[in-house]
Formats: sequence, structure tokens, C-alpha cells
Amino acid sequence: MLRILFTGGGTGGHIYPIIAVAEELPFVAGQVQLDLRYFGAPSSYQNLLESNGIKVSKIFSAKLRRYFDLRNFIEIPILLPLSIIQAFWKVFWFMPDVLFSKGGPGSLPVVLAAKFYRIPIIIHDSDSIIGLANRLVLRWADRIAVSFESTAKTLLEKAKLSEKVVLVGNPIRRSLISGEILEKGTAKKIFGFNPEKPVILVIGGSQGSVRINDFMLEIVEELIKDFQVLHQTGVKNFENFKNELNFILRNCSEEEKNRYKVFPYFEKDLKDAYSAADLVVCRASSGSIFEAAAFGKPSILIPLPKSVVGEHQTFNAYEYAKTGAAIVIEQPNLKPNIFLNQLRKIFSEPEKLTQMSQAAKKFFKPEAAKILAEEILKLAKR
Repeated sequence: MLRILFTGGGTGGHIYPIIAVAEELPFVAGQVQLDLRYFGAPSSYQNLLESNGIKVSKIFSAKLRRYFDLRNFIEIPILLPLSIIQAFWKVFWFMPDVLFSKGGPGSLPVVLAAKFYRIPIIIHDSDSIIGLANRLVLRWADRIAVSFESTAKTLLEKAKLSEKVVLVGNPIRRSLISGEILEKGTAKKIFGFNPEKPVILVIGGSQGSVRINDFMLEIVEELIKDFQVLHQTGVKNFENFKNELNFILRNCSEEEKNRYKVFPYFEKDLKDAYSAADLVVCRASSGSIFEAAAFGKPSILIPLPKSVVGEHQTFNAYEYAKTGAAIVIEQPNLKPNIFLNQLRKIFSEPEKLTQMSQAAKKFFKPEAAKILAEEILKLAKR
């Protein structure tokens, strides 16, 4: 039996790639039995990890915020030492054959423990700028997997790291991109839409985006004149958004109201939502970009500002936009006239829409999860 340990911060951007790799491992391992564990701070994703065959053991998460925040005075001097002790204890008793780290808060203590016990380490970074936790452990990693070509080029220029680097893309769950993919018109009908009218899929990340939600309410009356919308608001934002939407559209006809469909969170129907979409409006997380690319969907990217998450979403957005698959509207420029003009311009040029779709498909790397699973098993069997 091979014991494989995962770690990573408790956001969708860390957890979903872990699940994608875990889904692929049995296919690559063949008859070899696997014991999959996750040590870290899974946040709201514990049930999702466990439902995918990964046993979860929690470790305190200490996030280093690179700006003034009172939580730094609690988490760094108190939680970080405690999380390191936890990690050393838990890793000792599990003693995995290999560690796969996605970086993010809570991952550093587990990587430290693995290094101390001489356990092979593979890290993967989804973004065009490597996150702090992963940057701190680059020299300890036996394999460094990245998603963007620019990131790979930067690391390959460093002599001590060049032999470890592999460009794989961002792993997407097998359950999302395999099996039956509905034809666009059929998918539109499933959601009660007119198959002849364009559908805009709005996704503000796994937890939704209040800023994007508010903006969509601002333009909804204008938007439904020409488009149909599928909108994931986030579970916490759903009721407020729905109430405000109903109030704004109170004088509209039933046909117009039916052009805007709201969901708290796409789960099993996410595949159908992407299939139905003619264009995706989303943040510029690596997960959102690679999912849109997997389905060959043109996109308008609205990266989170530097003041909120640092520069990585902005870099992701422009790196992807270079391919021709997306248009970037930075949040300070998210104005009704700018957004609607860009949207109408894209749909007024069918050739442009087709080119964006082709560029998205070309950017996607469908073997990412498989390659990472193979690399994990290679290190585990050394």
C-alpha cells in the first residue's frame, strides 16, 4: 500500500486540484492500494475531501498577511508553532511515502515535517506568481509543478531549481470534464433558456463575489435585453441577491425574468452550466481560468485587486488574455458602459467569438491531473 499525503490552504483553488489529482491516482496506480490523507485546514471542504476518499486530519492554519492585521499578532507567534508541533506529530504517525502540497495557509508546517522525515515532496502552484508558502519551500521540493508557461520559464532560469520544474497546467476534476458533455443548445434547454439566445455564465469563485454580484444587479435590466444569464452567487450571498433581483425585475415580464437564473452554488450541474454558456464572466483565479478553457469558453476576467489578494490574479488574467481567449476588465474599471460595450462587441463579431473559443481550448492542458498523479507515484516508489 502507498501512503499519499496532501496539504494545502482551505480554499477552492487549493482543494479542487487536490481532488482532481486524487481522482486520477487510482487509474494511474492500477492494482496498487492507496491510503490518501489530507493534513491541513480544510475549511468548508472537509466533507468534499472525505467523499472523494481522502481522510482529513485538521491542523491549525496560520496565515501570514503581508499588510497590517491584528490577527498576525495571534496567528504567527501562537498558531504557527502549534501547527508545526501538530504537523510533526501527525506526519510521524502516518509516515507517508510522498507529500503533495498545493501551498497556501496551513501547508508550510506539513512540508517542514515531511522535509525533516526525509519524505519526498512535490509541490504544485496554480498561479502565474508562486504563492508565499510554496516560495518558501522551493529548494526542499523534489518536484515543482506549475500551471503557467511564464512561471516555468522564470524557475528554469534558476540553476538549482531547473531540473525539478515541470509545466503541467492546473488539474481539473475528472468528474467535471469527462463523461457526457451536453451540446450547447441541449444544455440551455435544461436551464429553461432559449437555445438561440446567448448565455452568460457568471461565477465569482466557489464562494461567490459580492462585488460582481452587486455589479450584475446594477446592469441586470440592460443585460436581459440581449442575453440570458446563469449566475452563481455563492451560498452566503444567495438569499440577499435573489431578493434584490426580484425587486429590480418586479415590473418586467415573466419572459424577461426567466432570462436570469440564480444559483447559490453549482455542484453536479456545473458541467451543464459550462456547456450552456457562450461566454464566462469570472475572477482570474487559476481554477476559473482553466475550467473555462477546458470547455473552450471565451471569458471576461475581473481579477481580484492587488490590495485584496496580491498581484497573482492580475498576472493570471493578462497571461491568459495574451492567448486571445479572454478580455480583462480590472475591478476599478468595472463600469456598466465599459462592460456592456465589451460584451456587445464580442457578440457582434462571430469570428472573434470563435477565435476566443479556439484559443481557450488550445491553452487548456487536459493531462495535468494525470501527469501529477504519475509524478506522485514515481516519488512514492523511489
